[in-house]
Amino acid sequence: MSGHDQLAHYLCELTSLLWKLLLPLLFLCVLLVAVLVLLVLAVRFWLQSNRTVRRARDGRPTVAFFHPYCNAGGGGERVLWCAIRALQNRYADINFVVYTGDLGVTGQQILEGARRRFNIVLPRPVQFVFLRHRLLVEPGLFPHFTLLGQSVGSVFLGWEALTEFVPDIYIDSMGYAFTLPLFRYLGGCSVASYVHYPTISTDMLSVVRERNPRFNNPDYISNSLFLSAFKVVYYCLFALLYGMAGSCSDLIMVNSSWTLDHILSLWRSPNRTCVVYPPCDVSAFTDIPLEEDGDRKCHSIISIGQFRPEKDHRLQIRAFKKVLDRRREGLGGREALKLVLIGGCRNQEDEDRVLMLRGLCQELGVADRVEFKLNVPFEELKREMGEATIGLHTMWNEHFGIGVVECMAAGKVILAHKSGGPKLDIVVPFEGGQTGFLADDEDGYAEAIHRILAMPPTNRLQIRRNARQSVVRFSDQEFEACFLAAVEPLIGTLER
Repeated sequence: MSGHDQLAHYLCELTSLLWKLLLPLLFLCVLLVAVLVLLVLAVRFWLQSNRTVRRARDGRPTVAFFHPYCNAGGGGERVLWCAIRALQNRYADINFVVYTGDLGVTGQQILEGARRRFNIVLPRPVQFVFLRHRLLVEPGLFPHFTLLGQSVGSVFLGWEALTEFVPDIYIDSMGYAFTLPLFRYLGGCSVASYVHYPTISTDMLSVVRERNPRFNNPDYISNSLFLSAFKVVYYCLFALLYGMAGSCSDLIMVNSSWTLDHILSLWRSPNRTCVVYPPCDVSAFTDIPLEEDGDRKCHSIISIGQFRPEKDHRLQIRAFKKVLDRRREGLGGREALKLVLIGGCRNQEDEDRVLMLRGLCQELGVADRVEFKLNVPFEELKREMGEATIGLHTMWNEHFGIGVVECMAAGKVILAHKSGGPKLDIVVPFEGGQTGFLADDEDGYAEAIHRILAMPPTNRLQIRRNARQSVVRFSDQEFEACFLAAVEPLIGTLER
């Protein structure tokens, strides 16, 4: 036998051996895939059977909102309650469910909190499904790879919600996009989402690529070329998964032009995406008198926002310190000045953050000029708004800015961050007139505050009037009309 024939013989035997080894493995893979498909179909059948049994008893379809922190008292919660109120007023024959992780309160207490904080009363009660494992989406549980950890945790929390109650329409109103495929493909639900803020954005990628330190990009990463490169790869892969999950949504509502741009680039579903500005209770603040404030002995600067790291309250305090230093040097007016920080605390982490902010005030020597007001009722919020001269906002790339709109409706001179929703949608000229000020660093904020306080009262009054007139487009009534128009095709698919 020639060498060529021997080589051919050996190759033939090797191919035969490999085939004998691979054939069982291939069969096993096909079997596992088949079992997995059958398991998914069985789970889907079981979940849809539960919904069919419930519908047979009740006879009415159900719309469910996934909002694990529905008792938090922030702008996202205001959207939730206004959306439910609008749907209840329009559709009397539909039940509404809220998935929440607020275990320490009753459903009635949650609704009472919505009335007290937002002045919102629902036409009829809603059903609450209390989730026991909200800890799975707490950022503190994932000190590293927080985005991935919270997203995986949201899938398990979503599974708990789905097994507890299977709705006809599922609406993620808090930004947990990875629950969308779960409810669509296993629960057989129509799914929609209201996106306040993309979980990841091209701006976040830019921060890491440019190695800029931020609250979500600590110094030890920004100072390391290797860690920064690794984080860029991690963010890119996560953005791909996030886009795949979000594209499962039948209807995508976003809260601003800034959010729209990012969601279109990530979810790539332009035909199913629309802007629905969040509801701002402008009518509750427009009865605050618009008068010249030149005779005030004390000007207060008011900040409204939950005590979360991205709100950047530290920037507010440091800028306020620079303003006080400038006035002590004789470069400002003789009126007293104070900073009032109003916001909600969701958990112990937020409360610890407030303690650190109080410590910063002590360190800078401004503790006697800074007031903290936590989880205040609506009446107290409105009273503080009426007494303020300037409304302050410092979050970089704020998705929208309900607190900004409320300050403008109350007739305050707004000073917001030069980015995101405030820059693109809110603090924009109205009929050619100025509606507020924008800044992006400590010096810029200090200079703007000094400039506002140094303006003649008549000039300030004109800006305040422009601002109040401009925010009518963000009223509850505008939100309800746009929200109902967006969800109407989805509601129309229900068999009632």
